[in-house]
Amino acid sequence: MGEAVEVWRGGVATWECDAMGHLNVGFYVAKAMEGLAGLAAELGMPHAFAADARATLIVREQHIRFLREARPNAPLTMTGGVIEMAESEARLLLLLRHASGEIAASFQTLVSHATAQEGRAFPWPQRVLDRAAALTVEVPPEAAPRSIGLDPVESHASLARADELGLPRTGLGVVRAADCDVFGRMRTEQAMARISSGIPHIVGATRAGGAALEYRLLYLEWPRAGDRVELRSGASGGDARFRRWTHWLLDPDSGRAWGSAEAIAVSFDLETPGRIVTLSEEALAAADAQVIPGLTL
Repeated sequence: MGEAVEVWRGGVATWECDAMGHLNVGFYVAKAMEGLAGLAAELGMPHAFAADARATLIVREQHIRFLREARPNAPLTMTGGVIEMAESEARLLLLLRHASGEIAASFQTLVSHATAQEGRAFPWPQRVLDRAAALTVEVPPEAAPRSIGLDPVESHASLARADELGLPRTGLGVVRAADCDVFGRMRTEQAMARISSGIPHIVGATRAGGAALEYRLLYLEWPRAGDRVELRSGASGGDARFRRWTHWLLDPDSGRAWGSAEAIAVSFDLETPGRIVTLSEEALAAADAQVIPGLTL
């Protein structure tokens, strides 16, 4: 085994925080993408995300564990390493840590080594494979999947399927030029940001706040500036403490899916900070009645 290397260092700005006062999930992903660029450099691809890059890393999937909240002015660091390499793909590990060394969030990120403009996957060069061997790491228990598995999955998300299931609309908008990377594709963190902004349409206005504990996101296609994005979201399971939500990012014009996500979330009592809300039998029955049968990634 090799050793992880520091790939990012920074902190939390007040404007990056949500109504609960902690770092919004969209900004967790934004910092992870900076860390990914740092890890690419350590793998011998220092300009992988530059406008003139010939090869880059395209994110295909992310598994995220949100372990400890980060509040304004919190100093954070991120280390990166390689879990495994295939011919043209790799599963990478990014660990965001507090100054205490405790993990704030973990990111298992599946990437393709691809042409920068077309996104066509092709084999890793030997220099990257050699460097990856020195950066190979084990996944710590805290970063391992807990309630959402990593088995291969084929998404069935589409506008037609959403209509068939009665999956409600929780977001609708257009991709702006400012939302895109240097290659013209919507930035990865924009998917999480749109999901986050749609949550109030699911839970409504209550005395409880919420927090995501675990996410799996699949990136199927990449919208560009001017493309529209519709978000459909619904409950797909859970118990008295933990609820499972599924989100589909769709193209309302073609009906195809841009991506999909599954999340495990909890509710907190705003009057008693840190206390997870446990649903009563009556409330649990009402929540279970909102579960949409057949709703998956």
